[in-house]
Amino acid sequence: MSDLAKSFEPAAIEAHWGPLWEKSGVYEPTLDASKPSFATQLPPPNVTGTLHMGHAFNQTINDSLTRYHRMRGFNTLWVPGTDHAGIATQIVVERQLQDQGQSRHELGREKFAAKVWQWKQESGSTITRQMRRMGDSVSWGHEYFTMDDKLSKVVTDTFVKLYDEGLIYRGKRLVNWDPVLKSAVSDLEVESSEEDGFLWLIRYPLADGSGSLVVATTRPETMLGDTAVMVHPDDERYAALIGKQVTLPLCNRTIPVIADEYVDREFGTGVVKVTPAHDTNDYAVGQRHGLPMIGVLTLDAKINDNAPAAYRGMDRFVARKRIVGDLEDLGLLAEVKRHKLVVPRCERTGQIIEPMLTDQWFVAMSQPGRDGRSIAEKAIEVVQDGQVRFVPEQWVNTYNQWMNNIQDWCISRQLWWGHQIPAWYDEEGNVFVGHDEHEAAQRWQLALDNRIAAARVANDAMQLRMLENRRAAGPQLKRDEDVLDTWYSSAMVPFSTLGWPEETPELGLFLPSTVLVTGFDIIFFWVARMIMMTTHFTGRVPFRDVYIHGLVRDSHGQKMSKSEGNVLDPVDLIDGIALAPLLDKRSSGLRRPETAPKVREATKKEFPDGIPGFGADALRFTMASYATLGRNINFDVKRCAGYRNFCNKLWNATKFVLMNCEGQDCGLKEHSKEECAPGGPFHGYMSFSPADRWITGELQRVEAAVEKGFAEYRLDNVANAIYQFVWDEYCDWYIEIAKAQIQSGDESQQRATRRTLIRTLETVLRALHPITPFITAELWERVAPVAGRKASGGEHGIVVAPYPQAQLEKIDGQADAWVAKLKAVVGACRNLRSEMNLSPAERVPLLTIGDEAFFDVAAPLVKALAKLSNVQHFGDDAAFAQATRNTPVAVVGDARLALHVEIDVAAEIERLGKEIKRLDGEIAKAEAKLANESFVARAPAAVVEQEKQRVAEFRSTRDRLRDQAQGLATSA
Repeated sequence: MSDLAKSFEPAAIEAHWGPLWEKSGVYEPTLDASKPSFATQLPPPNVTGTLHMGHAFNQTINDSLTRYHRMRGFNTLWVPGTDHAGIATQIVVERQLQDQGQSRHELGREKFAAKVWQWKQESGSTITRQMRRMGDSVSWGHEYFTMDDKLSKVVTDTFVKLYDEGLIYRGKRLVNWDPVLKSAVSDLEVESSEEDGFLWLIRYPLADGSGSLVVATTRPETMLGDTAVMVHPDDERYAALIGKQVTLPLCNRTIPVIADEYVDREFGTGVVKVTPAHDTNDYAVGQRHGLPMIGVLTLDAKINDNAPAAYRGMDRFVARKRIVGDLEDLGLLAEVKRHKLVVPRCERTGQIIEPMLTDQWFVAMSQPGRDGRSIAEKAIEVVQDGQVRFVPEQWVNTYNQWMNNIQDWCISRQLWWGHQIPAWYDEEGNVFVGHDEHEAAQRWQLALDNRIAAARVANDAMQLRMLENRRAAGPQLKRDEDVLDTWYSSAMVPFSTLGWPEETPELGLFLPSTVLVTGFDIIFFWVARMIMMTTHFTGRVPFRDVYIHGLVRDSHGQKMSKSEGNVLDPVDLIDGIALAPLLDKRSSGLRRPETAPKVREATKKEFPDGIPGFGADALRFTMASYATLGRNINFDVKRCAGYRNFCNKLWNATKFVLMNCEGQDCGLKEHSKEECAPGGPFHGYMSFSPADRWITGELQRVEAAVEKGFAEYRLDNVANAIYQFVWDEYCDWYIEIAKAQIQSGDESQQRATRRTLIRTLETVLRALHPITPFITAELWERVAPVAGRKASGGEHGIVVAPYPQAQLEKIDGQADAWVAKLKAVVGACRNLRSEMNLSPAERVPLLTIGDEAFFDVAAPLVKALAKLSNVQHFGDDAAFAQATRNTPVAVVGDARLALHVEIDVAAEIERLGKEIKRLDGEIAKAEAKLANESFVARAPAAVVEQEKQRVAEFRSTRDRLRDQAQGLATSA
């Protein structure tokens, strides 16, 4: 007998197989150009954090696809990595320093960077540990960090190339500005939400004294930088005022009245202020109308020297109160209204974002490159012509909408953590970009030589003397202190992680990768930029398919976040977690004590003592079952319990199969057709029953459905097809049939049954392995040798065993119909047992008439499955009617069935009468409720419908019992 453990204990299995696989090197890709290739990139998690349920969902999909293709014999590469997460990481480390009474400025840039690297080592190891616990079959030999030397070199190379092509430039533009970080931030770091605020209506006097215009604004402090007021050109109320001047209150300067179609005539008074230096839309208006840009805020959001002296140095919101008060004192505040407004806040700091006019570095999105096409154009074309495909397809509309309206990409951040921009400035402020300071100095020298030559041609002695002195002094260069946007380096990972610019084997085999699995929330920030950068630098697309999955929310559909207290660590579900420590934030055993309130509330009913350890396989199966196309997932912990039960079911089924097949003749000897032909020595060696042929055909259907599911990225269909087959068909039906066939069949049938049992189970384990790697590996090691398949796995076992392929020719329609009839007969018997209140242990005879050929073969199975004492077949209607006069009769096709039970007719009639009376009472109560107009009017429609359904069910049961009682009375 196999040494298979008595019960399924996932922790021990995972602890064995995870390290073994990694050590064996089976996750590393083969590099065989004659084989097809599969590759996928892990969306790199921020190195500051830990994996959450969204990561677990994404990684389950990625790993299932990777394991599936590895088993199919592909060159298979899943590239893992972590992102340096500039803003998030700097904030975390700065907060740590604050707790120690230090600041980054006291440390200096170099020592601060060393502190961040130290933190990266601690946090990054947490992420990789979680990935290993999930069973992720990534190529650890290709693991990267976006600030590794290799990737950093690619970042510098691409920056210099783009700059030399004129596609990177530095300019003063309006950007999202966080006044606490004192840095530009991307749209991804900005969360906008509706908040309560005010709308101030302010009078701007006409300069000629003929009246005033009332301007509506939600940000009075920015009026200090107004350079115009604006109306709609078709607004008749103000047509005569266009071109006139108004006096800007508090500032003692005049500004023009302009007309622009941007104005919403229904907002406020239809007159709005224009502050190009502090509003994105106003900036565009200012560009169209040639308005000056007057910034009135410092980088930490205080009023600067461009504003009147009375407000200088004030915080923006303190200044707002002072300005409103001064306007009121001057009689220029017309009205204040409560107003709902959308407020942009930095996701990392919670600060209100200010549009700020600052010097930044940009990538030109729409400017033609050396090949005559812009970066954006090439990225649009490869999607339009099908080189990159979105799944589900509708996400291509989101991509195209953004790409067709794309703005130049601000890639600079005013941080200390990240890739420092490879640009240097001389004393005059001229910029020189290079791979390092030496190259920048060479470019400075070349530029200076050109200027000297020009001065000589112009015979400008003074200029020539000044330039010669500068050359003698040498380059006095200072490096740009800004770093690059995190998304810049992550945009390069499709090719930077494969060895570009070198022509490595990986680059040849795995670019483009097969699929990118990601959420819809980063289509703009990552997906689009990878397409742009990869097509521009390599001439290839980064990936063939973009599979967009939904976001994981809690069971109530709420976003998972620490502030909501509903975040779960995947490892907590794998290992289990007691709820008691959740109430004690000092508990060291809980990684996330802040999750206590919502987690406890959501789980205490089903798991009063805490969340049990479901194991990685159950968690992965749960995630796979959720993986529909593009929909958000409301994650319910109870689903994990259900799939843990499935693992138990599979474990116990394997124990039964091994108990009946190990050491037995399972019909695995190979014989020629001649040997098996009539008269041959092995004629009749195996006799496959209809049930054997049926389960084999069902397995082919499952294999076909699974192949289709993987091809369409429908892991939910893969998971559900295998689940239904294993639980419903194989375990609940075929194993029970097999028990009877082994017990009552001859040697040839027993042999065929054992072969079908073990071969079907072995195939199921291989089919299920991509989703649940650990349990399938553990069971396959015991099952495969018995099934004669061990050699196919080789030293790496099931990980590289061939994935099952459907052989639809094995589907036997006659066997399907036969088993369908068997199921119907057994189901009818079970219903009869229920109607007659027979206990499961009570075995009674089955009386049948009709379909004699079926019952001649099926009688032993029906007897076993329906728990009967025997099956008696009648050939005469009268005899059958006499034998079943006191018992209900079921009809299945051409057959009639009855369970023969000797009963006390009078007592049974009395029992039935009591039950009929009870049901009459229930019907009366329900009908009275439905007749109550108040109930029907106030109750939800679903409740009313449920009450009607109850009435119908009560009546159906009552009528059936009446017929039964009447039949008993007649026969008596």
